[in-house]
Amino acid sequence: MTEYWLISAPGEKTCQQTWDTLNNATKNGLSANYKFPIPDLKVGTLDQLVGLSDDLGKLDTFVEGVTRKVAQYLGEVLEDQRDKLHENLMANNSDLPTYLTRFQWDMAKYPIKQSLRNIADIISKQCGQIDADLKTKSQAYNALKGNLQNLEKKQTGSLLTRNLADLVKKEHFILDSEYLTTLLVIVPKSMFNDWNANYEKITDMIVPRSTQLLYQDNDYGLFSVTLFKKVVEEFKLHARERKFVVREFSYNEADLAAGKNEITKLVTDKKKQFGPLVRWLKVNFSECFCAWIHVKALRVFVESVLRYGLPVNFQAAVLVPSRKSVKKLRDVLQQLYAHLDHSAQQSHGQQESAELAGLGFGQSEYYPYVFYKINIDMVDSKP
Repeated sequence: MTEYWLISAPGEKTCQQTWDTLNNATKNGLSANYKFPIPDLKVGTLDQLVGLSDDLGKLDTFVEGVTRKVAQYLGEVLEDQRDKLHENLMANNSDLPTYLTRFQWDMAKYPIKQSLRNIADIISKQCGQIDADLKTKSQAYNALKGNLQNLEKKQTGSLLTRNLADLVKKEHFILDSEYLTTLLVIVPKSMFNDWNANYEKITDMIVPRSTQLLYQDNDYGLFSVTLFKKVVEEFKLHARERKFVVREFSYNEADLAAGKNEITKLVTDKKKQFGPLVRWLKVNFSECFCAWIHVKALRVFVESVLRYGLPVNFQAAVLVPSRKSVKKLRDVLQQLYAHLDHSAQQSHGQQESAELAGLGFGQSEYYPYVFYKINIDMVDSKP
């Protein structure tokens, strides 16, 4: 899993100088660095920023959660094509690393003339609606899929429970007789001889030599037997005592055709819904992921103003640490920015409560520079 670090540091004489200093400090292959441009957003008052900082933390968690839910459900819907999930998870027609490392603020969706609070509310409503729609769409599709799976299960499995319609033919039954009927009986394989020797003795009024083995699986056989209607209940009772199970079944061609049609209809409905649902999930994954990275941008902006003060002057960057250099990179950044915060200088290496420094508002990790870790791996490794 590749880690992405979103950081910001105050501008020196210019933001470009801050960028150059960062690149020089990490040039020995410690990280790949990308500028993370944040437009001139409306600052508002200090009180508004403090309140917004906490709310943006909650919004960040919520939007990331919706994004991951959409990705996870797309994986479920793809079923056998789940290995193609990664290539279906795009953000604004780019793969996720490219979108993050070449981030551009979407002025049309999130106008910067709006207040920070209003932009946060736009994102919250947008993702809240996607979350609600996902619930509705997934429930409908899952119900359809569940009904189809139940019917398909009945086409296979044990003779004790499966649908028998595909295993029998019209000629196996005595139909339209006033006195006689045909029953279907499930007999354990180990008792075939017992059945053949004794089925005529289970009750009176059984037609001699009327049994046929119609189908067998690994455990059971499906036998037919013809008898008088008036002894059916007595036969069922005594058959059960001998461990022979009579299945409730009446041969009706219209009902059998309807059952087959139901499966065909559900398969067709599922295929019809699959394409539009996958398209909706792809589009709204992109919407959510882009919104999530905009929330990160808002958080960096608010936190940078709270830490570094006005006028707004900071450089934000995405760092992709080399796998073997994470600790060294952290140390280099610490040395580079330790002067920004006296308390962090004294307690480097400890995960200090953010409240202690008075900034960060509940972040579990505190550094002298603004820092957010981003995990864009949306593909769950579990099947």
